[in-house]
Amino acid sequence: MTTTSAAERKEDKRVFFENEQMDSMAKHFVGNFKRYRENIVIPTSNGPVQIKTNEEKMIEKTVESCAFKSITACIMGYGLGAALGLFSASVNPSLTDPLLHEKKQTAREILRDMRKTTHGYAKNFAMIGMVFSGVECTIESYRGVTDWRNGTYAGGITGGLIGLRAGVKAGLVGAAGFAAFSTVIDYYMRHRM
Repeated sequence: MTTTSAAERKEDKRVFFENEQMDSMAKHFVGNFKRYRENIVIPTSNGPVQIKTNEEKMIEKTVESCAFKSITACIMGYGLGAALGLFSASVNPSLTDPLLHEKKQTAREILRDMRKTTHGYAKNFAMIGMVFSGVECTIESYRGVTDWRNGTYAGGITGGLIGLRAGVKAGLVGAAGFAAFSTVIDYYMRHRM
């Protein structure tokens, strides 16, 4: 019977495999288990580099999530739609013809009509922004590539969903139109620099 001392058993501690040779080879390829955070070499060609804290990483992960991007696009779309709706309502008010001797609109009725138009535009822009942003982010996450195709695919899906409310033909036309518009805008934004 072979007796082994405590020091030999401690040295003979295997991590990955029971076979000593396989275990030593695995340790060689995996590397040591010590982390030297202080000894990380980061090239500083663009100024000083700071390693991010866990809180910064968490906030960055949240901001880059598809849900956050969709909600942000929804809020911004609502604001843009409200501004365009207000402009549209002020430029094209629904005034009655003074020659027909109909009752003239009061300021309250005009403001109610402007509010209705503004809110309608805001809801539509919010929905379009949220759907487009969510679909584009999902496609980008799935493909793992950031290029013009993400916007084109997202535009096709968003336009198709919007047009589908009016029928299949309108859905196809909406998908083609929105995809083409998204492609042109994406091309312009990427090549103007």
